[in-house]
Amino acid sequence: MELHITLEGRRDLIAQLYTQLREGIDSGRLAPGSQLPPSRLLAERLGISRKTVAEVYARLTYDNLLVGLVGKGTFVNVQTTSNRPTVPGEQLAGRAVLRQWREARMPMTQMLHSSVLAHDFLGGASSKNQFPEAGWRRCVLHALRQTGKARGVYSHPEGLPELRDAVARHIGFARGVRCGPQDLVISNGAQQALDLISRVLIEPGAAVVVEEPGYPPARLLFAALGARVVGVGVDEQGLKVSDIPDGTRLIYVTPSHQFPLGMPMSLARRHALLARALALGAIIIEDDYDCEFLYEGRPTPCLQSLDQHGLVAYVGTFSKTMLPELRLGYLVAPPALLNAVIAAKELVDRHTATLTQWALARFINDGFHIKHIRRCHELYASRRERIIQHFQGFLGEWFELVPATAGFHLAALCKRPFDIEKVISQARLVEVGVYSLASFAHFQPPRPGLLLGYGAIETLDIDIGLGRLLNILQRLK
Repeated sequence: MELHITLEGRRDLIAQLYTQLREGIDSGRLAPGSQLPPSRLLAERLGISRKTVAEVYARLTYDNLLVGLVGKGTFVNVQTTSNRPTVPGEQLAGRAVLRQWREARMPMTQMLHSSVLAHDFLGGASSKNQFPEAGWRRCVLHALRQTGKARGVYSHPEGLPELRDAVARHIGFARGVRCGPQDLVISNGAQQALDLISRVLIEPGAAVVVEEPGYPPARLLFAALGARVVGVGVDEQGLKVSDIPDGTRLIYVTPSHQFPLGMPMSLARRHALLARALALGAIIIEDDYDCEFLYEGRPTPCLQSLDQHGLVAYVGTFSKTMLPELRLGYLVAPPALLNAVIAAKELVDRHTATLTQWALARFINDGFHIKHIRRCHELYASRRERIIQHFQGFLGEWFELVPATAGFHLAALCKRPFDIEKVISQARLVEVGVYSLASFAHFQPPRPGLLLGYGAIETLDIDIGLGRLLNILQRLK
C-alpha cells in the first residue's frame, strides 16, 4: 500500500510535504512504528527531487517525530502521541445512547478475562486440551479446498447447505429438535442468534422476560435494543410462569440447565410456559447452550419439540462442545420468523465465514464431533462427581448444591450467613478461582452462593482448590 500524499503545483514542496506528513503523524493516521517509504521511492512516486524528501525527513527527525534506523529505514517515532481532535461525548446528540453502552457491565467478560489461576473453577469454559486438533486440521484442509473452488462471491446468509444439513441431523438425533436444514440459520455464536431474533421482534419499550438470576449478555442485549426487560424469578422447577406479565413479547429461558443455578425446567412447567406464550402471542427463545452433557435421568424434551404453534426459537452453540474462538452457533427459527431473521443476518454481516462452516460440516459428518462429545462427557462426569463428593462432605456445612443433571457447572448456595465476597477474594490469593452468583442477578439480590465450572479445571486441581476453599471457610469460625 502506497503512502497517501497529494501535492499541489511546484511551489513550497518542502512545506507541503512536511505539513502532510506531520498531520498524518499527529492524527494517528501514520501510526507509531510505521515505516515510511525510502526517500528515493517517495520522490519518484511524487515526481519531486530526492533532496526535497530527504530534507523533510530530516526536519521531522529533528522534531522527534521520525527516527532513522541504520540498515532498516525511517519510522514514525513510537513515543509520538496522537493529537487527533475529538468532540467531547457530552456534546454529541447521541450522548444518552453512548452513555448506556459505556456503562454496560459485562460480568461474563470480566470473569473470562480475569487473571489465570492455578485452580480455576471458571464457568462456561471447556476442556481445550481434549480437542481433537489433528481431526480438525484435516477438516480445515478440506474447507480450504472447498473455498478454493468457490466463485468468489458472497455465500448464503442462512449458512452453507452442507452445514445446515449436518446440524439439523445432529440436533434431531441428540436433542429431538424437529427441524430440517431449511429451518436453520448459522450464526456467529449463540449471541448473534439472540441478536437476530431481537432485531426482528423488539422495538423501544417492548416487554422482554428473562430469568432472574440469569444470563447477563442476553439481558444487556435486549436492553440495548430498547426493550423493557423484566426479570422473573426461578424456583426448583424453573421459570415462574405465573409471574410473566401481560404484554410480554419475548421470553428468554435456559430450560435444560438454568443459567446460572443449574436446575432443569420440569415438564409441567414447560407445558405451562408454552401455554402462556400462546396466550400472549409471545416468542420463546430456548437457549440450549450445553445440552449435550446429561449425567442423570432421562432427557427432558426440549421446548421446541413440544411446541405445536411455532412459538419457540431454538438457539444452540458449538462454543461448549468445540472451541469458543470459532464463533459458531445456530438458530432453528419458527416459520413466522425465518425469512425476517435471514434478512437481518444478511443485513448485519452477509454470512458467517464459509471456511469454518465447511470445516465444521466435515467435522460433524466424519464423526469427530460426536466422539469428542463422548470423551468430554466422561471427563466432565468424573469432575462433577468429585465436586459433589466435596460438598457432601465438609463443605456441606457451608453450602448446598443446587440439583443439576446437565452442563459443566454447578451452583452452591450458602447455608448460613457469611461474607461470600471476602471468601472469594481470599481464595484468589491462594490461586483458587470461584465466582459469586451475585454477578448474574440484576433485579433483586440473589441468595448468596458460588458458581463452580468444571469444564476447564483439571480433575486433580479440584481437590486442591476445594481443600483451600474449605481452609478459608474454617478460619471464619
